[in-house]
Amino acid sequence: MNGLTGAYVPGSSLLHRLPAGAKLAALAAACTVLVLLRSPLALAVAGVLVAALYALSRVGVAAAWAQVRPVRWFAVALFGTQLVFAGLDGAISTTLRVVLAVALAGLVTLTTRTAAMMRTLERCLSPARLVGLDPFRLSLLLSLTVRSVPVVASLAGRVREAQRARGVERSLRAFAVPLVVSSLRHADALGEALSARGLDD
Repeated sequence: MNGLTGAYVPGSSLLHRLPAGAKLAALAAACTVLVLLRSPLALAVAGVLVAALYALSRVGVAAAWAQVRPVRWFAVALFGTQLVFAGLDGAISTTLRVVLAVALAGLVTLTTRTAAMMRTLERCLSPARLVGLDPFRLSLLLSLTVRSVPVVASLAGRVREAQRARGVERSLRAFAVPLVVSSLRHADALGEALSARGLDD
């Protein structure tokens, strides 16, 4: 495990050896393509390609599943909502689009060390010095934001499971309050870790 909240899996695959900048640029391009794809068939083909990339990375099935597992309930809720407002094709397309984007982002974090990602982001954000901003802190913020998404999604999954165990699946309060509390606890723990590393300001 690499970084504060990272999920880096050591390896020697082609994806591991690619520069962090190339992977981040490819991720941005791939997410743009996913937005432009409209038909469920085209997105299904994109899903096959994403699966092939995971196979190429050799990170393992468990690590791959861990990237999309936290958003499974969100995907179900999204599909149901879109089914009502956009029809079956729209629901399938939107849900696939989100799940594939999460999977691709997860693949980047699995095959990229946090330090390499932050160095790349810091170089890209170096013009921010002209307006008095610290590129290092900006890159740290972006990196933590990206890596916090699956953490919060995982917390949401745990809260949803606890709801089902208590028989209050339909209660918004029973979902929102524990999720907010858990997220704040995670933020506090992350803040303490950053403070220990001299980044408390």
